[in-house]
Amino acid sequence: MKVLVSACLLGENCKYNGGNNYNTKVIEFIRGNEVIAVCPEVLGGLSVPRKPAEITDGTIMTEDGTSVDREFREGAALALRQALNEKVDMAVLQSRSPSCGVNQIYDGTFSGKLTEGQGVFAEMLKTAGIKVFDAEDICIALRQNCCMD
Repeated sequence: MKVLVSACLLGENCKYNGGNNYNTKVIEFIRGNEVIAVCPEVLGGLSVPRKPAEITDGTIMTEDGTSVDREFREGAALALRQALNEKVDMAVLQSRSPSCGVNQIYDGTFSGKLTEGQGVFAEMLKTAGIKVFDAEDICIALRQNCCMD
């Protein structure tokens, strides 16, 4: 099976703060499968590190009001093209991200408050018919009662 995975979950330092979201449960889940790592933000030309961004009224903005919507959407489109070209069977994405959030995203106030919704890349994958898992749901998929590492 081919699995597309948010690169930060695999330990790639591509997060907005220069770090990563290495997740041992995701690593366990994808073991034995062909893995395609992507970071839509980096594909869209954003730097590492970069200012944090949230979706505000449908537009991806930094806290100081700078729009990074074009970069996020272009990166998501490139990552989607890669997923389709590679014929991935499923995707495992980083929770709450304005790109990769599957179930929830930050509400756009930069207060840490969450709201139901999807990041732009997660939405594109779902629209394309690719099964998408939130990294936090991997424990459920493994039928284990556990939390994120």
